Amino acid sequence: MTWDKESLTGPDGVDWRVPVSELENRRRLLSEILSKHKIESVLIDDPVELYWLTGGRQNGIILVGSKDSDIETTHWVKRSLERAKFESGGDNSPDPVISQPRMADLADEIRGKGGVEKPALLEGKIPHDRWKFINQKLSSLEGKSKDCTKIMYELREIKSEWEIKMLRESGEINRTMFEAIKENGGLGKTELEMASIADKVSRKAGFGGRIRMRKWPMDCDRVVIVAGSSASVPSYFDSAIGGVGASPISSLGSGHTKVESNSPVTVDIVHLHRGYVSDCTRMFSAGKLNDKWMERLDDMIEIRQKVVSSLGSGDNCSKTWDIGSQLAKEMGYENNLMGMLPDKSYFLGHSVGLELDETPVIAKGFDRPLNIGGTMAIEPKVIYENGCIGTEDTFVRTRDGMEYITMGDKFPFITDWN
Repeated sequence: MTWDKESLTGPDGVDWRVPVSELENRRRLLSEILSKHKIESVLIDDPVELYWLTGGRQNGIILVGSKDSDIETTHWVKRSLERAKFESGGDNSPDPVISQPRMADLADEIRGKGGVEKPALLEGKIPHDRWKFINQKLSSLEGKSKDCTKIMYELREIKSEWEIKMLRESGEINRTMFEAIKENGGLGKTELEMASIADKVSRKAGFGGRIRMRKWPMDCDRVVIVAGSSASVPSYFDSAIGGVGASPISSLGSGHTKVESNSPVTVDIVHLHRGYVSDCTRMFSAGKLNDKWMERLDDMIEIRQKVVSSLGSGDNCSKTWDIGSQLAKEMGYENNLMGMLPDKSYFLGHSVGLELDETPVIAKGFDRPLNIGGTMAIEPKVIYENGCIGTEDTFVRTRDGMEYITMGDKFPFITDWN
């Protein structure tokens, strides 16, 4: 080997590997839930789920056996094997990290690890051609491959103490991005110019350039700044804010619009720290906003408080949606909450973790609560032809209720650059 493992660090040489204890616990939890669902094993090659289980994102697959099976959990790696070994803990890796076999030999290798039945796959995440290809290679194993997507999603909904620590650190960096915009944004600046200010802070802190999403074909700009009427421009993205974007191929969020006097500027920032998402929104203006805009902001803060209280008390997310959307209707925002017709979004919050659009969501159909240990961005906003106003913070649900992961009261809901 000619490359240096010691170069695989975070800023200032800090070891940014996922603790081996985390990997061990995650595999144990998955093994137990497979047993509960009477699934002998699962074969995972999705990058996000692979990172969650192995601590790295190399080209490979991991076989995890049910608690009741005799299967030896094994991480097979195509490229890079040596890096995968290091990132999963080196000599302390929870299970074997070995070279990936030829796909034609995969079924025999699974038998050699104690498998009899076809492993479950993540049918909801991998492309159909990939799912079909793997199934063909496993055709000599017994039974039919089951879908394990929902199992993995729900397993990752409850964050560990270490994951919550990562999310809190993400939130701290998120705050410094807003502080940079506060100091360097203002009248005459373009949305993209201000987005670059925030991006510089984030990159210096270690942001790797990707925001991962489940819903296909969604992709996301992580610093969405919309000034005045550009907030009313719809986009493909399922959120309150569309925005002009930089070009038709990047048709979301920050564009070339300049900040004008006494007009609302919405700054919606996503930061990823070691993969973990923090999502926050604050309002800015160059000069005071009129009383109508300020009244709308106060109303969004009130809706947010009701939503946070509902989630913290253990209400189902669908009930929380009903509480928040009904209050908005009573306030006169039915046609403007989370967008304007026909391009409205119908949610008030989304769970976050290693992906921006995790479950559950504050929306109809999510008839279950945000579990203790769940992390969610709550974001009531209203959109009009001349602008947007609202708020957003990321929270974690604890036994005592909802706690801020992002800045909360540490940063004002609206800042005047003048």
